[in-house]
Amino acid sequence: MPTFAGLPLFCIVLPLFSPLVWLLLVCVLVQLYYVGYYFLPFARRAPEAAADAPDQPLEEPVSVLVCAHNELENLRRLLPLLLQQDYPAGFELILVDDRSEDDTYLYVQQLAQYYPHVRLVSVGRTPEGLSPKKYALTLGIKSARHLRLLFTDADCIPATNQWIRLMQRGFARPADLVIGYSAYAAETGFLNKLIRFETLLSGAQYLSFAWRGYPYMGVGRNLAYTRAVFQSTKGFASHIRSLGGDDDLLVQDAVQRGARAVVVAEPAAHTLSEPATSWGAWWRQKRRHLSAGRRYRLADRVRIGNFMASNVLFYGISVALLFSRPDWVPLAAVWLVRTAAVCTAYGQLGRRLDDPLPVGVLPFLDAVYFFYYLALGISLFLYRSLRWK
Repeated sequence: MPTFAGLPLFCIVLPLFSPLVWLLLVCVLVQLYYVGYYFLPFARRAPEAAADAPDQPLEEPVSVLVCAHNELENLRRLLPLLLQQDYPAGFELILVDDRSEDDTYLYVQQLAQYYPHVRLVSVGRTPEGLSPKKYALTLGIKSARHLRLLFTDADCIPATNQWIRLMQRGFARPADLVIGYSAYAAETGFLNKLIRFETLLSGAQYLSFAWRGYPYMGVGRNLAYTRAVFQSTKGFASHIRSLGGDDDLLVQDAVQRGARAVVVAEPAAHTLSEPATSWGAWWRQKRRHLSAGRRYRLADRVRIGNFMASNVLFYGISVALLFSRPDWVPLAAVWLVRTAAVCTAYGQLGRRLDDPLPVGVLPFLDAVYFFYYLALGISLFLYRSLRWK
């Protein structure tokens, strides 16, 4: 070890900076590990097989399920696009009408007259204490005729007419679960950019973790699994009374029971959703999503928590160091390194997932998001009550 006048070098360097600087450096090193081991390798991996590749295995029929509650206008946009999917093996389209008070029932009934593979499951009421969406999905799954199940939401649209084909080919790797990506439509305004950044960051985690062999969640807007997976978890039995988690908690249960998960993240296999248009709507949506996290396996909570905590601590420590003049130089150096890593990783992920954001605003979006995330965490700790539609 290098020495100076008989003393180890670290003994001389250590007192030069406050303990907060060293803690800040540790936070950045943790983040660089996630960037270097998960995010960048995932962003740079080879493209998945094209939908029309001649060496692809034979396809199997699939049941596509959509659960809707008073979403007639969304269904008028979504269902024609699903009916236009290029999938020669055949598919049935199951629309679960979850207590709708609009004309959803009549609209789907009319479609079923012209398309025999369109089927309607109607839910009149939800048993007391059960999650309405999970109960509705359970009825839809029980009525499905095929062994493979593909899910999306009524307020989504498939990115291309190859969506079903590409998601189903994930099963051939082989797999029991296929995890896809769902982006939000680009619109004007800061809130839209922040929502898309949060979606990109969440996708970077659950897609790259699953790609590395640590699947922990999927999104119900773009998720597929087999009937055997649903049966092995006894459906949503372990969390049927929790409002959220019809996607991520099912993945948790399935993986714990040995289900194999793969990622299909090609842009042609994405779905596209309409983002929240107000801060209040997004706040309620994120509270519902984050509430399921406490039920994750310990290893997953640690893996996710280390990344999120290192980011939140980074910003908290940075604010504290702004009031310490001797630490401005190391603070600026650490910020420069982290900013370069964030812009590189999130920029490449955005291009890989066909969901790019302006590189210049990424550091600002990152800072705002993690302060917002901290506020959400405090809110969930203090006020745990949630509402569903």
